[in-house]
Amino acid sequence: QVQLVESGGGLVQAGGSLRLSCAVSGRTFSSYAMGWFRQAPGKERDFVAAISWSYGSTIYADSVKGRFTISRDIAKNTVYLQMNSLKPEDTAVYYCAAKYSGGLGYQAYEYDRWGQGTQVTVPS
Repeated sequence: QVQLVESGGGLVQAGGSLRLSCAVSGRTFSSYAMGWFRQAPGKERDFVAAISWSYGSTIYADSVKGRFTISRDIAKNTVYLQMNSLKPEDTAVYYCAAKYSGGLGYQAYEYDRWGQGTQVTVPS
């Protein structure tokens, strides 16, 4: 059973940067895709970015394109989300998720396993 543990959240001023990490334990397969989602208070969980574990191909939400970068380190079994030029509207709990098959996906229901989340706060 895959376990996901996020870290790296915190409070950062607008315009600043943070890097989130997602440590993946358990067996991984080349078919996996890893995603980042976020959920602000009172809102639905939204897609942020995803990466193919084997090929490294990526997709992004329009709201973060050009500011966020998703990457993975296969040797360390870790997925990263580099967040630059942060805005108050980026404030949310950020979740790492694993999609076992079917390639990259934009929808939360497509993902099979979730981490506990890490809080990112960008004061206005």
